[in-house]
Parts: sequence; structure tokens; C-alpha cells
Amino acid sequence: MRTTISLHAATTTVGKPAVNITIFAIFIVITLAIVMRAARQNRTANEYYAAGRAFSGRQNGIALSGDYLSAASFLGIAGAIALQGYDGFLYSIGFLVAWLVALLLVAELLRNTGRFTMADVLSFRLRQGPVRTAAAISTLCVSLFYLLAQMAGAGGLVNLLLGVEGTTGQDITIAAVGILMIIYVLVGGMKGTTWVQIIKALLLIFGAGLMTVWVLSKAGFSLSALLGDAAAASPSGDAVLNPGVKYGVSDLAKIDFISLSMALVLGTAGLPHVLMRFYTVPSSKEARRSVVWAIWVIGVFYLFTLVLGYGAMWLVGAERINAAPGKANSAAPLLAYELGGTLLLGFIAAVAFATILAVVAGLTITASASFAHDVYSHVIKKGTIDADAEVRVARITAVVIGLLAVIGGIYAKNQNIAFLVALAFAVAASANLPTILYSLFWSRFTTRGALWSIYGGLASSILLIIFSPVVSGKVDPATGLSLSMISDTSVDFHWFGLDNPGIISIPLAFLLGWLGSVTSREEHNAEKFAEMEVRSLTGAGAEKATAH
Repeated sequence: MRTTISLHAATTTVGKPAVNITIFAIFIVITLAIVMRAARQNRTANEYYAAGRAFSGRQNGIALSGDYLSAASFLGIAGAIALQGYDGFLYSIGFLVAWLVALLLVAELLRNTGRFTMADVLSFRLRQGPVRTAAAISTLCVSLFYLLAQMAGAGGLVNLLLGVEGTTGQDITIAAVGILMIIYVLVGGMKGTTWVQIIKALLLIFGAGLMTVWVLSKAGFSLSALLGDAAAASPSGDAVLNPGVKYGVSDLAKIDFISLSMALVLGTAGLPHVLMRFYTVPSSKEARRSVVWAIWVIGVFYLFTLVLGYGAMWLVGAERINAAPGKANSAAPLLAYELGGTLLLGFIAAVAFATILAVVAGLTITASASFAHDVYSHVIKKGTIDADAEVRVARITAVVIGLLAVIGGIYAKNQNIAFLVALAFAVAASANLPTILYSLFWSRFTTRGALWSIYGGLASSILLIIFSPVVSGKVDPATGLSLSMISDTSVDFHWFGLDNPGIISIPLAFLLGWLGSVTSREEHNAEKFAEMEVRSLTGAGAEKATAH
């Protein structure tokens, strides 16, 4: 086994802040120019929400991967592997397998049935008002959970690169990222956001691929040698090459892993910002092609994360990673600096920043569209509002959501973002997926079943998260420091032992959807279900529904 490269002293800044700021500024100027150019065509709700349905399957697939490969994928998973080894890579496996569920069960059917949002599908044969309201509330909650992860990643990344120290400086950084995110959404709409996601996905694959080849070259292009050197450098030794460092320490941890797996595999098909992307293509065939392209791009990237994570374990080390702002989230930037110095760090950091901006823009436009299209237009105004007013409400909502994301990101800034995203997946799998599947495939599904499923899944998942060790009561036995969102170790009100609620909340939501439907006196509209079934499977009538 070769000697491990010596580590720098633990530090809170890497590279040269002036160079990092310059590369950041160049990227922001370029992407803002793209967004402003795309904004010229945002004249209708169809343009603002669905980019005029003008993107091909290949373009949308790359954009989907850009939307999906968030800060959790690049920063969080690399950091999880660097600190936990094999158990960290399980996130990659779960995130990728989830796309098979999306491809086989929802992508094409959803595109054929809806117009702009998930609620269009859920309310197709159910009562519009209550179902659209419930779907919008669920969309807003899932989006906010996801935004917490992205804002936490942005704060840690920028603080690392600019040498920002202290909690106040980090909070200001998160607020600045939030303001920039709001500008992207207000100006560019879905078309501008999509082009940013395409560019970001290509840069991310290039940057991660470059670092992967570089790391392997240091190990003689031998994956076995890399894994051996990484294990030698890890405090856990060879245990990082096998399951169990995190999820095998106790029976409770093993159950927590099952819960996490359920959330990751089932959550993607219920993520509102992923579902909304299926409406940006002109046909169901292109929607299907989108998912195939996304699976290939995402699969290749997750293979890169395996090398990057173990590379950071070997070349950077756990001590230095834990000493940096953002802790595990800083592993990939620190590895870039170790490999290529200031310039590579600046490029990788700009790509990671692009990742965060693209994802938060997609999340924000989805959440704002859901409120404006589903609640304001169809529930409050009963469909009488014109498209210009609806888009105006969506933009106001985007500002409010951005501000809430900043506040939440400040509290969550020290959490691993892959872990935070897993919580968003659990909420999505609990509140959205059961209702979507029941709506598409069960003729006896009723409005009561939809409401019980959405609100029950949403409430149970959020309640269990609030009273879990994620929020309070988890202490690092080695340091005595809090590992929860509440940093005060004297505050402990958790009674639910698992970090992820999926194993409870997902089956509960399916059960509530069934129970609400079989106990409802609502008459089943067989003709409406037959129309929905034909449209979802064949696309007949879908173009008429989306043409205006």
C-alpha cells in the first residue's frame, strides 16, 4: 500500500478567495444572460410554467438530470462516502433505482393526463377545490424541505471558498444565494431555468469526470488500490469498504436504513419539481425519452461519486473534512483543491454553485406554479383569472418561498445535504406518490381517499421528522457536540427513534388512501376514469388539454 499524501492542517478556507469570487462572478453573469434571453418569450402561462413544451426528450432528459443531481448528489453523497464509505454510496444506489419507478409508473401517464402541475392529474376525476388545495400544500412542503438542503449546501460551499467565518457570515451567505435564486425564477421562468439546468448538468458531468480520472491516476488507475488506500486513511479502517459503518451499528440503525431506502426509491416519482419537467416536452414519447436520457446521465455521475468519495477519504481525510464549513458537504471542493489547486477548486465550486442555483430555481418555480395555478386560479378565482394575473401571483409566491428557504437554510446549514434531501424524498413518497398511483390506476379512488392520503402522509412524515433525532437530541459521542438541527445539546424532545420516517409514513399514506375511499359515499364516475385511463395510456386528448 502506498503512503497516503500528507494532509494540510485543518482550515476553514481553501484556495484564493479573489480567484473563487472571479470564477463565481463569471458564471453568474453568463447564466443570468441566458436567463434574460430566455425571458423574452415568457408571454403566457404555458411559456412561464412549461417553457412552451418546446424541449426535446434529450434536452429535457439532460435538464432532468441537472434538476435531480442536486447539491445532495455532488456535495452530500461525496461527503457521505468520504466519511462513511459503503454506507454513503447507498444514497447513490437509492437515487438511481428510483428512476425506474418514475419511468415505469408515472412519466408518460402523468404527461398525458396533466397540464402544468401534479394537481391537474389528481383533480382530473375528483373534486377540484379540496384536491388542488391539498396537492398545492404538499408541493409547497416538499419543495421547502428540498430547498433546505440546497441552501445548506450553498452556505457551506461559499463560506469555504470565500473564507467566511462565524455563523453571522454564513447566514448572510445563505441569504445572498436566496436572493440570486429569486432573480433567476422571476426573470427566466421555466425556459430560463431549463437552459441553466442543461448547462449545469453538462458542466457537472465534465467536472466530476475530470476529477474521477485525476483521482484514479493517483492510484495507478486501479480502483482496488484506491479503495485500499482510502481504507488505510480512514479512522474506521477496512470497515468503510463494507456495509455497516453507519447503518449497521445497531438494530435501530438497520431499520433506519430500510426506512431511508423506501424514501429514496419511492420519493423521486412524487417529487413535484421532477414531475413538472414532464410537461416541458411536446409528447408522451418525448417524456419517456427524457427519463431514459436522465437515467444514463445520472447513472454515469453516480459512478463518479464512488471514486470522488473514496478519493476524498484518501487524499483529504476525515479530520480536515469535519473541520471545514459544511463538514461532509465540503469533501468534494477540498478534493478538487488537493488535486488541482486554486483553479480546479474554483471551477468545481462554480459547478457546484450552478448545481445549487439550477435546482433551487426549479424547486421555486414548481412551488410557485402550484400555488398560483392550483390554489389561486382554480380554487380562489374558480378559473376566472387570466394567464397574466396567474403568472404575476406565481412570481410573488416565488419571492415568499425564497425567503422561507433562506430562513430554513440558516437553521439547517450544518446538516449533511444528502441526508436532508432524503427527508424531502420521504415527505414526497408519503404525501404524493400514493395519491398519484391511486388516481392513475384505481377506479374506486375518491376525493376523501385523496385528502386522507395527502394530508395523512404529509402530517405523519413531518410530525415524525420534528420529533426525531434529526431535530433534537442526537449527540456525537466522540465530541459531545449536537448532530441535530438544534445545536443546544440540552434541548431534547425527540421520541421517534429513526432519522427517516418513510417506513411508517409511506405505508400509512397508502392505507389512508384506501380507507378513505372505501368509507366514502362519493359515487364513482366510471366514464371519467375510463377517459383518464385512455388518455394516460394513449395520449388521446392530451394535446387538446395542453394547447391553451
